[in-house]
This record gives sequence, structure tokens and C-alpha cells, in this order.
Amino acid sequence: MSEARISLPSIRRFPSYLRILMQVREQGEKSISATQLASELGLTSIQVRKDLASTGIEGKPKIGFSVEELIVAITHSLGWDNATEALIVGAGNLGSAIAAYNGFSAYGLKIVAIFDKDPKKIGTKVGHLTVLPVDTINQYIKSNRVTIAVVAVPANQAQATVDMLVKCGIRGIWNFASKNLKVPEDVVMQRTDLAASFAVLSVMLRRKYREETESDDDNDSY
Repeated sequence: MSEARISLPSIRRFPSYLRILMQVREQGEKSISATQLASELGLTSIQVRKDLASTGIEGKPKIGFSVEELIVAITHSLGWDNATEALIVGAGNLGSAIAAYNGFSAYGLKIVAIFDKDPKKIGTKVGHLTVLPVDTINQYIKSNRVTIAVVAVPANQAQATVDMLVKCGIRGIWNFASKNLKVPEDVVMQRTDLAASFAVLSVMLRRKYREETESDDDNDSY
């Protein structure tokens, strides 16, 4: 099935499936059922079967799905079987942490360069990368044909940074700046909002405490 026909909700769930599948493979298991995956991820087996069907892999009655076939199919659907190079703009704490993270290779992403405008940071090392001056980024993009950029600059610099990247030929932007940014229609941008993620965690935690408190009150009433 064409990846264009795979829904975005399914794509968002694929990395979770892949994590479970790799764990199961490490344990020596050759097959897995939709029910097992659903139980691990808090989903329904119907939803899991629908998601997996979009990869073109079919399960067998009483056996389930081939773990290896699913890993290959999901990895291909996500485009993680071909290495994609990306650069980072912003060598602050967040940008440096992203650059130093070694786990991206498992997702087919390779961070090849990091840029900053601060003279004190230029020339310093972040992992295996040397921080480059941001005014050289245009030539770097043209010479290396990089099409993806990670934006990890302060919010007040983000839009100008994105505008500059688009002019340099970047067509995919992973935005970590805490600001909604505008890009042309032919540019794809994904925002990772740390505040939104923490908000969900905070609310869920409060609800959990509330449920436990109410449960304790109910038990005390007997």
C-alpha cells in the first residue's frame, strides 16, 4: 500500500509498534498477534489490525503476524530504511542535546552539522560535530544537498531562522522553538511542543491522584 494512503494517526502509532516488535525479536519471538500489540499499547485489536493492514502485511490465523516482516514493512513505511541527513540550527542546550543523541540512527536520521551565530560557540564540539557559523549555512546546504533542518533557537529568532532556511533550499523543518511559525505550502514543518507534552503529563498525573484519593475515600466509608 502506498504510504500516501496511510493515515497520520497510524503513522504516529508506527514507532510504538516498532519498539514493541524489536523487543519481541530480541526475546527470540518470530510472530506476534494483534491482541498482544493492543494489550502492550492500550489499543483495541481492531485498531491494530487496521494499522498493520496499511503496511500490506497480513496476519495468519492462530499464528499472528511475522515479527520480522512487520519490522521491515513499518520501517519502510516510515522511510527509516534510507538514511536521511539533517542539520541543526541552534547550539544551545536543546540543540546540543539533539545533536549528541545517538538514537536517531535507528530512525534513519543522521545529524550532519550544527550551526550557531554565537562566536563563543562557533568552533566548539557538540558530540562529534563542530559548531559552524550560521552565515555559512547556505553554502553548506547547496554543497551537501541537505533538505531537512532542526530548529532549536529561541522563539524570537525562530521565524527569521525558518525564513532563511527556506530560502537556502530546506524543505522539511522540525521545529523545537516554542512558537507557531509560517512556511510556504511546499515546505513541510513538524512542531515538537515540549510544553504541550508536559501539560498532558501534568493533567494525567492530577487525574491519577484524584482517582486514588476518591478510591481511598470510598474504602474509608465502609
